[in-house]
Amino acid sequence: MIKLESYIDYTCLKADATAKDIESLVGEAKRRGFYGVCVNPYYVPYAKKLCEGSDVKVVTVCGFPLGQSVSAVKACEAAVAVSDGADEVDMVINIGALKSGKDKIVEDDIIAVVKCGVPVKVILEAGLLTDEEIIRAVEIAIKAGADFVKTSTGFLAGGATEHAVSLMAKAAKGRIKIKASGGIRTKEAALKFIELGADRIGASRMSE
Repeated sequence: MIKLESYIDYTCLKADATAKDIESLVGEAKRRGFYGVCVNPYYVPYAKKLCEGSDVKVVTVCGFPLGQSVSAVKACEAAVAVSDGADEVDMVINIGALKSGKDKIVEDDIIAVVKCGVPVKVILEAGLLTDEEIIRAVEIAIKAGADFVKTSTGFLAGGATEHAVSLMAKAAKGRIKIKASGGIRTKEAALKFIELGADRIGASRMSE
């Protein structure tokens, strides 16, 4: 039987998040036994402090939400986040470069962040990509040494879809893990994505 809680990155990435929001996020994650909390870089030190004494991991984002920061900035952002206590980093792919066919630039961008030394998830923003681009992005992320590919930020072109997760799982062939994120709010939806191949679920709300 799937222990759903162990798949959940409980997320608060809204621009107006307050310290109280982070306290609530971490408190619920600890109470429900979620895998981790995903917060903006500014809140990494605070979330890390709040998670002390628990198994809850601190996840943060990089190049979020557009993916258009230059690689040196993304690498610096990731390195600072790890220094501040982040256990994992979710970076946004250079979507424009991918759609322009500049796969080596996309790969090097990911490699720059992977050097931060913690597990890295590559956010594809699948809603902006064709099927062919999704497959290419998965292959690039594998080549660059990333640990996960992730469906979306939840801020741009919709959230996770069954089609995108199925396609990513088919392309991955077990070589990289998959995080489904964006618009997942019920146990039923989360379990369906896991059935389709997701290894982690990003959710800002989750029914009990």
